[in-house]
Amino acid sequence: MKFSAGWTPEHADRVLRRFERDLFPWLGTRPIREISAPDLLAVLGRIEGRGAVETAHRALQYCGQIFRYAIATGRADRNISADLKGALPPVKRKHFAAVTDPKQIAKLLRALDGYEGTFPVKCALRLAPLVFVRPGELRKAEWSHIDLGNAEWRYFVTKTETPHIVPLATQAVEILKELYALTGCGRYVFPCARTPDGSRPMSENAILAALRRMGYSKEEMSGHGFRVIARTVLDEVLGFRPDFIEHQLAHAVRDPNGRAYNRTAHLAERRKMMQAWADYLDALKQGAQINL
Repeated sequence: MKFSAGWTPEHADRVLRRFERDLFPWLGTRPIREISAPDLLAVLGRIEGRGAVETAHRALQYCGQIFRYAIATGRADRNISADLKGALPPVKRKHFAAVTDPKQIAKLLRALDGYEGTFPVKCALRLAPLVFVRPGELRKAEWSHIDLGNAEWRYFVTKTETPHIVPLATQAVEILKELYALTGCGRYVFPCARTPDGSRPMSENAILAALRRMGYSKEEMSGHGFRVIARTVLDEVLGFRPDFIEHQLAHAVRDPNGRAYNRTAHLAERRKMMQAWADYLDALKQGAQINL
């Protein structure tokens, strides 16, 4: 695929499966020059009809890339996907489920500590609120990217195509040191339970499945929910600067001239913030009185 060079293998595979399932059966054998806007809309309508409106929009976006490439290489005369602007219903954005009330956060933290599944999954659950990275970044964490001596985790964020630093609070370092004895000889911090040599990361459903086993429904808590909790409480309760929080969430933060800040921006302040956050979570878990 022409555009797949900059994609992760997982993303490229998802895009290809989407085309094989939703587009190729109806349009794949036809010359691209012969495909009309109504033809494309009919295919997108099938996707929309099963309730996957966001998937339909993404399919339209990918088709636009294909048509633009076809024009550039002389295979098509115009980009018919542009004619379908506004033809699909808008996507209704859903917020990631998360508990943000301190009492409920405390209950969640105690549930994470009491999880009775495999030790790597339990460690991932305990680490998730302390680092609040994206779920995929957590499950694919590699030991070679973690410096326990300097209490840092450095890796490349594929979503924003930028390097990132996660300062590790003492509580996070303790969890990782304990886990290192079990998985430190392999590549991944949280290896797949079905891969004895540790060559594959933990399943993308492991965290979600654990939350469901603990009684948290999809309306109450999600893997991304740990990021929501941190973003909300660090700002509204602990009063940290929003730009510190955004940097630590690995969002695209730019200076007044529109340039992206580098990964070391506000690193000293972020270290203090991450330790204060871990201490706050410990206090919640232990039943401290929190004044809002």
